[in-house]
Amino acid sequence: MSRASDRAYAAIRNMILSGELPPGVQLGEEALAEKCGVSRTPVRDALRRLENEMLVARTDTQRSFVAEWSLDDVRDAFDLRAMLEGYAARLAAGRMTADSLAQLRSANAQIAQAIARQQPDVGAFLEGNRLFHAAILEVAGSRRLVAQLAALVEQPVVWRTAHHYGPAALHRSWSEHEELIAAFARRDGAWAEAIMSSHIMRAYHAYADAHRALSAGPGAANDAADAAIAVEAAE
Repeated sequence: MSRASDRAYAAIRNMILSGELPPGVQLGEEALAEKCGVSRTPVRDALRRLENEMLVARTDTQRSFVAEWSLDDVRDAFDLRAMLEGYAARLAAGRMTADSLAQLRSANAQIAQAIARQQPDVGAFLEGNRLFHAAILEVAGSRRLVAQLAALVEQPVVWRTAHHYGPAALHRSWSEHEELIAAFARRDGAWAEAIMSSHIMRAYHAYADAHRALSAGPGAANDAADAAIAVEAAE
């Protein structure tokens, strides 16, 4: 694969994941080529790679669009993440070192700082969350797991989940990380796997609740957010 193709791939992928290119938008090769500073051939190669990653969909007429995910598609992605990351947590628990634990604590401290602000810093939360989960995969030491999870963890629906979190949900995510660290410190693989699986599925339900509320309209979205905060406070 040429450098131009790699550059186009990275640029278009980032635009999709960041939401700059939203679901359903048509991807014109000429416009993308101009934006990426390459010719149309590298863009065509990049779109094929992104189609394989399910980030781009192609019609029968060979037009490309940013893929739209149904709630069932999202559920499938999170179910797979729960299974794979749960297994990764089990593996990591048996291989955890003092340095690895320190790395996890540092990443979660970054998350704590991000959510302690009056207006939570979602970008910093996402970066700390990425570092935390990446550190677990590194300790698990399975290249196959890393390869399988890469396509799931970086799907745009996963990236956007944190933007549906209220302060209580952000704090709960940090708290579940703390419990994972406790399980890792005790090298308890079964405990770590159970926490990780429930952690991932809680993220799915946060996304699903927001998705349904937004589909019902702004008033319903506000009611859903208030209800979610009330439930969190009661737990």
